[in-house]
Amino acid sequence: MAEQSENPIESVMEKISEKIHSESSSSSDSESDSVKKSYTSESVKEKIWRLFGREKPLHHVLGGGKPADVFLWRNKKVSAGVLGFVTAIWVLFELAEYNLLTLVCHVLILSLALLFLWSNAHTFIKKSPPRIPQVHIPEEPVLQVASALCVEINGAFVVLRSIAAGKDLKKFLIVIAGLWVMSIVGSWCHFLTLFYICFILLHTVPVLYEKFEDKIDPLAEKAMIEIKKQYAVFNAKVLSKIPLAALKAKKV
Repeated sequence: MAEQSENPIESVMEKISEKIHSESSSSSDSESDSVKKSYTSESVKEKIWRLFGREKPLHHVLGGGKPADVFLWRNKKVSAGVLGFVTAIWVLFELAEYNLLTLVCHVLILSLALLFLWSNAHTFIKKSPPRIPQVHIPEEPVLQVASALCVEINGAFVVLRSIAAGKDLKKFLIVIAGLWVMSIVGSWCHFLTLFYICFILLHTVPVLYEKFEDKIDPLAEKAMIEIKKQYAVFNAKVLSKIPLAALKAKKV
């Protein structure tokens, strides 16, 4: 009888322990599932396709610092001032047909005449003489700019040499197409107008892309996939039949 009375108590205790164990295991499983979900969501976010395969913010891609702040309109007054100044220069030279040498000479004549008259007439008008600052161009920034330009120009020469040597047919076709497009655009407008158009694009396209990049990147990804498909078809039907490409394939 004592054993029969103890059995129900033991069975109840076993059921309670099993229930506690199942609840703890389910809670741990739910926690692990939530951790896995958060990890997978973070990994998906990290694997989002970005335009041109960039992995860094757009501000860093543009070089960071003040130039990137100007292009991305971080300081609206500075960006608007730079844009207004460049627009004024374009209006003077392109619309008003003002020559650069004439403009520089007229500005120097006016500035020197005003400073000369002020320096000699300050005793009569009872004002202090003008404080003319000493202009000195530091040597280090000039050398840095020259070094950077030298590296870029040498790199361009290396690319042009490799293209002229017939080592890369794809790059050859891209460069030829780019130069052909530039020649067409150059026939439509002057160099200053082309420079102004590029400057306007730099002041508008990056800030718009930064604002709508989550919508632009998926569309750009689809466009890149389609371009790769069309290039694969073009390569199979045209490029692979060119003797130069066949010789290159045999050498490899």
